[in-house]
Amino acid sequence: MRKIRLSLALSCSLIVLSLVLMSFVQEKKPWDIPAKYQSMDNPQGADDAEMIKVGKINYSRHCKSCHGNMGKGDGPKARSIDVDLGDFTTADFQAQKDGVIYFQSFIGRDEMPNFEKKIPDDEDRWAIVTYIRTLKK
Repeated sequence: MRKIRLSLALSCSLIVLSLVLMSFVQEKKPWDIPAKYQSMDNPQGADDAEMIKVGKINYSRHCKSCHGNMGKGDGPKARSIDVDLGDFTTADFQAQKDGVIYFQSFIGRDEMPNFEKKIPDDEDRWAIVTYIRTLKK
């Protein structure tokens, strides 16, 4: 009888553990990026030190709390968000076109809010994209 209780307790523990682990494994839903953004290029120079500086300031103000200081998706608010925040330092992320990053960053979806009203200036938005491009492994 004791073996049955132990076996039942172990089984229940494994089920609970599996459910907890499954809650951490998130399926990445692909973004639906309109053609307009897929063909957009950053009008600012990738090596423009002033734009990188402006982008870093705006990133710190608007993005860092969720995406973290280095863009790894580990900011203080990240724990309270149920979707994958991504890692801006990966080769896969950095391989995306500028317009795709722009769309993801400012149009948003799900828990990623739309920032068009918070960051109305297009130059400031592109400065953030320029700064995000510097976040590499």
